[in-house]
Amino acid sequence: MPGLPRFARNDKLHNINYQLTSHISNLTSQISYYAIIVAGGSGSRMRSDVPKQFLLLNGLPVMMHTIQAFAQSTFRPKIILALPRQFHGYWKDLCDEYNFDLTHEIVAGGETRFHSVKNALQLITDSDALVAIQDAVRPLTPVAVIDEAYKVAAQTGAAVAAVQSRDSIRQMHNGVSKNLRRDEIYLVQTPQTFRYNLLKAAYEQPYHDGFTDDASVVESLGETITLIEGSYTNLKITYPEDIALAETIQKKLPR
Repeated sequence: MPGLPRFARNDKLHNINYQLTSHISNLTSQISYYAIIVAGGSGSRMRSDVPKQFLLLNGLPVMMHTIQAFAQSTFRPKIILALPRQFHGYWKDLCDEYNFDLTHEIVAGGETRFHSVKNALQLITDSDALVAIQDAVRPLTPVAVIDEAYKVAAQTGAAVAAVQSRDSIRQMHNGVSKNLRRDEIYLVQTPQTFRYNLLKAAYEQPYHDGFTDDASVVESLGETITLIEGSYTNLKITYPEDIALAETIQKKLPR
């Protein structure tokens, strides 16, 4: 990602980097890790009676792929699934049907994403935890992105995956469009990963509709958000054609 420093390799610098890496490793080994998977979709934009997180992707419900990605993380986070209460039984049936036995807790989803995350945070009591928040319908998130988000959040407090826009961008205001610099525009993804105490304080604020994602909730406290490099394959399943695209991408990914 632009802006990240590049260092020449020499012995002295290598030793400094090794010591820094070892220090960070020691710190992160004392931290507990969580992942909140937010699954509040209704399926309306998919024109489906079944919410999009339950649709099949290469023979497995979308949300199972998402949970698997976090289960494969180096940090082995404890997984909390925020799911509307009316789908808890349905999800259990799917887990039985597909022999899906990865350990996770389920909490009732709320009226909005904000309220779902707030509900899930009630299950975390470790003030030193790092918490990743993930869209349930991003089944192709690379494990490397998940791991990097935890590492950077341990250092900065807030790490959000994003990719630079590949398209030209225009902003419309009062009927007039204005060109924006493409190299300054980033498309935000998940995971969005934070220190627990920072996240907890952010979600004690009253809800308002300006909260578009978890980063915006934390940023409203005056905190700085660090962007990490996401992936263009980190697709969010939103429309019917996204399933076909995700299936094609997944089949081409290294196993």
